[in-house]
Amino acid sequence: MTIEDMGVGFSRLQIELEHKHLSPYLAIQGGVYSALIDAAAYWAVYAELPEQAGLITMDVNVNNLASIKEGTIVATGRRIKVGRSICLADVAVEDTNGRILSQGTSKLLVTQGLQPITQIAQLAGTSLPPKFL
Repeated sequence: MTIEDMGVGFSRLQIELEHKHLSPYLAIQGGVYSALIDAAAYWAVYAELPEQAGLITMDVNVNNLASIKEGTIVATGRRIKVGRSICLADVAVEDTNGRILSQGTSKLLVTQGLQPITQIAQLAGTSLPPKFL
């Protein structure tokens, strides 16, 4: 999963499908859509949060609309609401031809000092996108 673009109120992530993303029936496993929707929602609200705020997923709703066996899938996340304690984002997952594969929402709890981005960067051992504000 890679972050292709992000800014205030939006994100775009993509995955190049591999065999490990497929079910035994050789179609995408539904959990791939769920993970992509949750991640795109996170990055869609990330730029509007205070520097040391963290986010914890409260729930993810996923509507699987079509399957795919190979290629690249793209998730576009859009902020619906960023509140002091709860954030909500909508995500559409499409193939590279614009065919919608899945749609979902993610509700995230804002936490001050719990799972801040700096801690995630230390654990991941990689750099993460800077704040935009």
